Parts: sequence; structure tokens; C-alpha cells
Amino acid sequence: MKSCLKLSWMALALCCCLIFPSYSYGQLSLPKVFGDNMVLQRDIAIPVWGKAAPGATVVAQLGAAHASAQADGEGKWILRFPKLKAGGPYELTVSEKGKTATSVKFSGILIGDVWLASGQSNMEWQVQQAKDAQKEIANANHPQIRFIIVKQDKQLSPQSDISSGSWKVCDASSVKELSAVAYYFSRKIQQDQQVPIGIIQSTWGGTPAEAWTSKEKLAKWPVMKDKMAAVDTLTPNDFVQDSLNNIRFWEMVNQPQANADKILTQPAYADADWDKLNAPGQFKHESGDGIIWLRKKITLPASFAGKPLKVNAGHPEMTYSLYINGKEICKNVWNAAPVHTFDIPAGVVQAGENNISIRLAVLWGSGGLNGPAEDLYITDGTTKVSLAGTWLFKRGAEPAMAVIRNFQYSPTLLFNAMIHPLIPYAIKGAIWYQGESNTYMAYDYRTLFPMLIADWRERWQQGNFPFLFVQLANFQKRKEEPSESDWAELREAQTFTLSQPNTGMACTIDIGDGNNIHPANKQEVGRRLALLADKQVYKQNVVAAGPLYKGFKKTGNTITIDFDNATTGLITQDGKAVTGFAIAGKDGHFHWAQATIKGRQVVVQSAEVPDPVAVRYAWADNPACNLANAEGLPAVPFRTDQWKGITQH
Repeated sequence: MKSCLKLSWMALALCCCLIFPSYSYGQLSLPKVFGDNMVLQRDIAIPVWGKAAPGATVVAQLGAAHASAQADGEGKWILRFPKLKAGGPYELTVSEKGKTATSVKFSGILIGDVWLASGQSNMEWQVQQAKDAQKEIANANHPQIRFIIVKQDKQLSPQSDISSGSWKVCDASSVKELSAVAYYFSRKIQQDQQVPIGIIQSTWGGTPAEAWTSKEKLAKWPVMKDKMAAVDTLTPNDFVQDSLNNIRFWEMVNQPQANADKILTQPAYADADWDKLNAPGQFKHESGDGIIWLRKKITLPASFAGKPLKVNAGHPEMTYSLYINGKEICKNVWNAAPVHTFDIPAGVVQAGENNISIRLAVLWGSGGLNGPAEDLYITDGTTKVSLAGTWLFKRGAEPAMAVIRNFQYSPTLLFNAMIHPLIPYAIKGAIWYQGESNTYMAYDYRTLFPMLIADWRERWQQGNFPFLFVQLANFQKRKEEPSESDWAELREAQTFTLSQPNTGMACTIDIGDGNNIHPANKQEVGRRLALLADKQVYKQNVVAAGPLYKGFKKTGNTITIDFDNATTGLITQDGKAVTGFAIAGKDGHFHWAQATIKGRQVVVQSAEVPDPVAVRYAWADNPACNLANAEGLPAVPFRTDQWKGITQH
């Protein structure tokens, strides 16, 4: 997935040069996951750990509870308080016996349920970036919800402490940067269960699951052999150089080089040798990330001359600047604009021929001017002049981009820095939203994802704690005919993971955005995760998931599908005929099918397939599908066949 890597000079200097201390007094210290206003897990022996003088006796008090431990020869110690019920606030005091003057003290502590929220950018996506942000932020007064955001970090070996992070009380000031999914999940759980909720957010956009898995676990899997070997060659100097390259990279993304904006935007510039692109459309950058310049001559009516106008750039991806007749009209940094309509000052355009130029950052291999075509235009409010059609474009008009290796995508490095230091902080369970960056290896995700879950559970030593995750939403251009899909195969791998104990999956196939890999409706994602927790963890009598494929039966030219999670019946979300089903015969060629709801079953058939053997539902990157249960929760995408997919090598 496309990760937002906007590091400033100041941020990098802090990252590279500062060492963030643990909470320490003399030789006594606790990791930074402990702090004022934290939430500690109820109904479990609460672990607290840190370092002290070798052999020292460490004594601690939490409310009225007492615990003690002896530091080992390296000064490491761990103690456990007895199980406590939800409540607070409490104080935690830790000291070396006989040295109370150097004690560590935390206040404002609540006892409740702690959830670890992890994954890539759809879990990282902040409240202030998501749907109804201003309204949600203004109403975010939830003192019973606390959270800590683990600073993004990567390390070559498992760390004993996170690089930075502090607990915050959820309010209108603090909630802005919290994961939107984690916030809406915690809000519903707190309201439903009436206990304090703590969120430990450990996320990094664009990262694959193997980055969050331990070296010991991955080393046993041949699929990761080459990637693990590459990690073994890394040194801290590689990280430093990549950080410097990262600064230069973003400078080049955000600022035109070699006066390109002064030269290439001029109407008289000679562009006859430029390549052609049909817009809307995308192209892949042949040599990796880079800057693409686009130009187009447009003829505007005389009525436009001298007037203030508006330009709609459609849905360009990432960072771009738009110029008309050499004048910069807009600059969008990292999809900052919620809509891509901008004012053209009076006097910029003239009657007749005008030039429009776009500087577009093509990152992570692809980019372009996304449709629909009707969203590309210039208008005076009455008349529209389309910008769709043929554009000229040029690669290499600016110097080649600095190469960044994004080591956070490498196996184990995020586990080392952002998961291992959290263990064994007691948790209720984990919520996870990730997979976009593993679609290219969707078949192997069948192994990788359960491996990650098992890895975390083994290390936390809390048994099979609840692990709730989000299935990939619909995304990308919708295809007119049934086709293969790596996104569908990744969703299938996620569904298969439900065979692991105490797991739950929130299907989001109906609330994605074909034009945005980060759909805005995080409220519903959080709600669906919370429904799973209400049912599976808190044992409430609720319907928590949509229809799940159970089996099929062939009768003549029809196939009848049975579902679990359909006791309340099946419906369509829009009240129209069922869509999203495809059917195939032995030739493996799928055709759109007629599907009819029969109670808790769906009967599928097509006149083009007289002898069907397989059915697929919502099997696409961005399927048109509408099957749900009576509660409106969507049916999980599935296929009845086991034919080799496009990611099975």
C-alpha cells in the first residue's frame, strides 16, 4: 500500500539523534509503555517489568494491591499484581526496597480492557483524516478511553522498549491523531461494556504482515528465505542512509527541480516529441518512482476570457501541481484536497488556445489522471470544457528521484521495534487491518497471516487471545466481466484464517471506495469490529457478521448455496435483485449469473452455463455485490472452486 512518508528535517533529526529514555530514576526504570493515564488489563494477573540494580528487590503498589520481585544478574525484573476488577483511578508506585526516594510513580490509572490495534495505513488512518472528522473530533469527550501511539521505528534485533509514546486521555484535542478504526471500535465497546478501554496503537502504512512477525517464526518458512537473507545483511548505517535519502526524496516530490515549473509550463514550450496518454488513465513508471510532466492544449470559448473559472482535476493520485498558461493554479500534497476543484483567477485564460500543465509525482510504480472523464473539466459555472482525451507526457524532465529502500517493509523489523517491546503488557485482544501490501502474494498469505497470529499469541503467553481483523474493502476500477483478482484471493486467505481459534473478521466489501485505497467510512469499520467483540469476547446476543459460505448443491442447471450467519434470512442491501454472482462450467469460464434468494439459500444459474460446476460471489477487486443478512451485514466474498489462482506459484 502507498505509505505517507512525510518526514521533515526536524523529525528526522529527532529520529536519528535523540535517545528517548525509559521512565527511570537511578538504576530503576520501566518501559515507556507504562505511564500516567494508562489502562491496565482487568481480570488477569497484571505484569509490570523493568530494570534495577542487579539483585535488588523491587516493590510496587497499585491501589491497595502489592507485589514484589527480585532483579536478576542483568538487572531485569518482572512482577505481577493480582487480578483486579474494572475501576480506578489508581496510582502505581515502583521502587527498589530501601530506596523509596527514587521511586517511579504513575497516576490516573484505570483498570479495564486493553486492545492492541495494529496493521498498515487503513488502521493508521487518523480520526482527522476520516469521515465527518470535525463533528467527530468535537464530540470526542471520552475520559474512560485512553490510548498510546507507538512511535514508528524499525530495528535489526528485538528491543526492550519502544522509541517513544505516551498515554493520552481521549478528548477533542488528543483524538485527532488516533487511529479512526481503533477509536470507533473503542467507543462502541466502552459504551456497550461500561468499562475503561485502552488502545495501544502500533501501525505503519504500507507495511506487509511479515514486517510484524518475528525472525524465529519466519525463519521456519521457505517462502521468506530470500527476504530474510537480505535482512541479515543490513546494518544501522543502512537505516541512516535511507533516512537521508528519504528527506531528499520528499524534497524532490514536493518541489520542482531544475526550474521545470518555469520552463515546462510555458505555452510556447516545444513538446512535439513527448509521449501520449489518454486521460482518464494511468501509466506505470518504467524505472520506479519519479516525476511525470503532462501538457495539453485546450481551446476555450471567448465567454471564458477575463472571468474567474474553476478547474476540476478529476481524481489525480498523490502529489501534483496544476498550471494554466504558466501560472500555478493549485498544489496538492499527498491527497490533501478532499475534492480536486480549484479556482482559476480572472485573467489567467484567454479566448482560444490555452495550455494546461500538470506536474505529477508517480510513486510506488503507478499514477495518472483517474476518472471518470466527466470529472475532468474547466467551467465558468455554466459551460464545461472537457479535459479528457489525449495528453502529452514526459518522463525524466527532472532529475531521477533519490532511491529509498523503505526498510520498514522488510521482515521482522517492525516486530522488533514496535511489537516485541510491548510484550508482556496484558491485553484483552488485538484488532488488525492489513493485507493491501500482501495482495501480490495472496496465496502465501494463507500461511503468513495465521503465522503472525500464532507468533503473537505464543509470545504474550495469554493463550488464544481474541484476534479480530478487517477483510480488505472493495477498491480499484470495477471490471465489466468476471475476472481473476489478487485482491479477491487475499480476501479468501483472510477468510480461511477464521479457522484459527478465537478469530473474527469484519467484512467491508460494501463500504470501500474504488478511487481511494483509504475509504473514509471508518465508523462502520470500527462498529463491525466491535460487533465481533460484543459477540465473541463479551458474549452478547448480537448478530456480528454477514452470511458466510457453507456449502453448495448442484441440481440440474442450478447451484444452490448454503450460508452460515443467515438465521435471520437473506436480503439485498439496496432492495434490488441479487448481484455479484458468477457461474462456470468445466471450462472454467465464468459468466454473470441470475441469483435468487430462497430463505437462507441462494439459487444461482445462467442460460450460458447449462452444466455448472462452480460459483463465485464478489470475486473481484471492486465487485458490484449486494447480498446481506437481515441486519444489513454483507455476505463474505467466496468461491466454490479450488482452481489455481493468479498468486499461486
